[in-house]
Amino acid sequence: MLKNIRAVLFDLDGTLIDSAPDLGAAADKMRTDRGMPSLPYELYRPLAGAGARGMLRVAFDMTPEHQDFMAMREEFFANYEAAMTVRTYVFDGVPDLIEHIQLRQMPWGVVTNKMARFTDPLTAAMPLFASASAIVSGDTTPHAKPHPEPLLEAARRLELPPQVCLYVGDDERDIAAGRAAGMPTVAATYGYLGEKTDVSSWGADLHIDSPNKLLQLLAEA
Repeated sequence: MLKNIRAVLFDLDGTLIDSAPDLGAAADKMRTDRGMPSLPYELYRPLAGAGARGMLRVAFDMTPEHQDFMAMREEFFANYEAAMTVRTYVFDGVPDLIEHIQLRQMPWGVVTNKMARFTDPLTAAMPLFASASAIVSGDTTPHAKPHPEPLLEAARRLELPPQVCLYVGDDERDIAAGRAAGMPTVAATYGYLGEKTDVSSWGADLHIDSPNKLLQLLAEA
């Protein structure tokens, strides 16, 4: 399967970068600003892939149906926007993986559900993304993952058919979007994954437990 790959696309949070510390801190600040006790980071991390929805659920047991959800979400966004790269880091092995992809003269890119409001400044601030050929955010197209349109948009920007673009992500929505777009998919099991997740049910073509594993698979191909 990997022998035909001509480009690699990645989800962002939980796949290339660990942004959970900054996401959790943005929500926890909302608690401490209200005089509530801080919560352990370990409670926030599993739901980091769900963004504001996940963080507000942990911090306040609040769902999108709550009457104050939109106002609380905007407060969370403001906190996060003010400190997006304080604790966020690139996963071990990712720089080597990107270097290998470039040495093979393959373009690479990012397809994330994160809004461009956050994606653009975050990727601009991190040197890793200077070589990315496409960065597609959750609001770049009219649809977000699991809809295939963001992935198809990335393939158009790379000027390649979807079938030769590999998509790597740590969420079931990533795999569903990749499959719907006709792309081979890889589940990154070192990511956030959510709660009580059975990754084997996602239907990904491959599973990797580290970025180095994908480097190895690409090198063997």
